[in-house]
Amino acid sequence: MRRDQEHSRNCAVGTKEVSPARQCREPSSQGESSAVGAAQLLLSAGHSLLAAFLVAALSASCLSAQSPPQNPPKPKPNSTTDNATQNAPDQPMWDPLRAEKDIEVGQYYMRKGDVDAAIDRFQDATLAKPGYAIPFRYLGEAQEKKKLKRDALKSYTRYLELYPHAEDRDKIEKRIEKLRADLDKSKK
Repeated sequence: MRRDQEHSRNCAVGTKEVSPARQCREPSSQGESSAVGAAQLLLSAGHSLLAAFLVAALSASCLSAQSPPQNPPKPKPNSTTDNATQNAPDQPMWDPLRAEKDIEVGQYYMRKGDVDAAIDRFQDATLAKPGYAIPFRYLGEAQEKKKLKRDALKSYTRYLELYPHAEDRDKIEKRIEKLRADLDKSKK
């Protein structure tokens, strides 16, 4: 009997013969147990090359499973900003599906009365799809409701720049005029 076959059989029966290169040990999982059994079956059938390959693969997987994962350290979050609406470093900046979802969630927040959360969502939608006019209109409405007149004026203006033939153009232009008048009054 060859030495590697003898070693496999010794490991299977739990003897303590240990060489520096190979150590006998009990299988640590069900998958490992079945792999050891398969290797023993192949050895007994005379397929030593296939058994050696299976044992080598098993050893490599065990070694990689035992080493701790090497994760890079995470950057410390800035406590002064809300990171919930910002892109993660692995997220693409231009994401039209996320923009649509942000608009939907922002409208939900507006219906519930959480204007700050709605503004965050609409701003995120403008970043996810910058050339898309709709989030600027909703952003302007939310900012106007929050009494952020300058920001609402910018948002409405951007909406009309991106969508010059909007069906609600007259309504938005009236809002812009009203906001400008209110800002002029506050300056005096």
